[in-house]
Amino acid sequence: MQKLLIVLGLVLLAAGLLWPWLRRFPFGRLPGDIHVVREGFSFNFPIVTCLIISIVVSIVLWFFRR
Repeated sequence: MQKLLIVLGLVLLAAGLLWPWLRRFPFGRLPGDIHVVREGFSFNFPIVTCLIISIVVSIVLWFFRR
C-alpha cells in the first residue's frame, strides 16, 4: 500500500508540473463527450475521455501485474 501511495503521489506531482503542456491535449473535448450549455447553466460529462483513461490505466496495471 505504501508503494502505491508513493507512486500515485509522484504521478500527481508530475502531472501538476507538466500541466501547461498536458492541457493542450484534447482530453475532455473528444467526440462523444457530452457538453450542454444553456443560459445560466453548463454541464460537461467527458464519457469518451473517461473510457480512454480507464482503458489505458487498465493496460498499464495489467503489465505491472505480469
